[in-house]
Amino acid sequence: MKIIILGAGLVGAPMAIDLNKDTEFDVTVADYSAQALQSIKAKAPKLSTIQKDLSNPKDVTTLVSDYDLVVNAVPGFMGFETAKAIIEAGKNCACIAFYEEDPFELDALAKAKNVTMIMDCGVYPGMGSALIMDVVQKLDEVDSVLTYVGGLPEIREWPSEYKAVFSPIDVIEEYIRPARYVENGFEIVRPALSDPEYIFFPEIGTLEAFNTDGLRTLATTIDAPNLKEKTLRYPGHIEKMTVLRELGFFSKEKSIEIEGVKASPLEITAQILFPNWKLKKGEGDITIFQSIIKGRKNGQKVKYTIDMYDTYCRDTDVISMARTTGYTATLAIRMIAEGLYTHKGISPPEYMGKYPECIEFMQKGLKERDVNWRISEEILA
Repeated sequence: MKIIILGAGLVGAPMAIDLNKDTEFDVTVADYSAQALQSIKAKAPKLSTIQKDLSNPKDVTTLVSDYDLVVNAVPGFMGFETAKAIIEAGKNCACIAFYEEDPFELDALAKAKNVTMIMDCGVYPGMGSALIMDVVQKLDEVDSVLTYVGGLPEIREWPSEYKAVFSPIDVIEEYIRPARYVENGFEIVRPALSDPEYIFFPEIGTLEAFNTDGLRTLATTIDAPNLKEKTLRYPGHIEKMTVLRELGFFSKEKSIEIEGVKASPLEITAQILFPNWKLKKGEGDITIFQSIIKGRKNGQKVKYTIDMYDTYCRDTDVISMARTTGYTATLAIRMIAEGLYTHKGISPPEYMGKYPECIEFMQKGLKERDVNWRISEEILA
């Protein structure tokens, strides 16, 4: 079975290597960066590589037409059009690209093309969403779902005290895209980085949490009056990013002209920030997740807590965000390949949580890769 991964970045490359371990898969990875492709080829010589600019959707449709399955690992700003191009080719897909557009706009097209596409197939949205749905189905009534998630460097280094463990431009989107959540049955829209709070985690200490637009499809697929997601960073990060945003450093308007060339403040900021946000060789990262779900079961108030804490694997030299995000997607594509998951149309990751056999498959595969999700139940007074 032929599989192509679109994107050979921090997450795309480890996904290609993971899938390449299966003898029944013939794996190709495509990216515009010759350096990225050379790097992945050095780690997995049997992989096929294609140097290709993936920004043109028509080219993507042509490219993927020769393959059985596709993994979409392009940056978020390209994600929607790339997903549409894959559907146009009639190919089943797991997608980790976190784009702003409503994925269900592609649902009718995907059904018409008989395509299974699992989107937002990462940590959260992703495996966390699937496990939330798994828990919700055990409850008679859901009152609230509160989720905290973050990817951080193992070591805090001034001045940034942060490293981008996925596409840096997608990180900036978290700080400028308005955050949606549900409170008392009503949709609330707040600025990103708002409503800060401090949360203590035994594995790492105190982190700060703030609103981001990570709730995504759970806002409509979970029937609960209170649904919220917050991003986690080391304390002080909110203030730094808020100052940059409010001063206009994240503006996308091409309002600056340098020697006759127009650029946006964001493009210039990216040239300064991103080199400082890049993990150096051997530097580790941490992924942390916690979701607290409250409701009623058999007439009693209950609380479920879903936890996941993961770190960079030095043995395989795979960062934690690639392990927790990428392996979720590679297991999802394996489910499609084996016919375990067959829903046609757009599938947010929580749809997987409706099927115990899918949860069992994903949990088993992640555990084999030493990514461990834990669920605890507590009866409330």
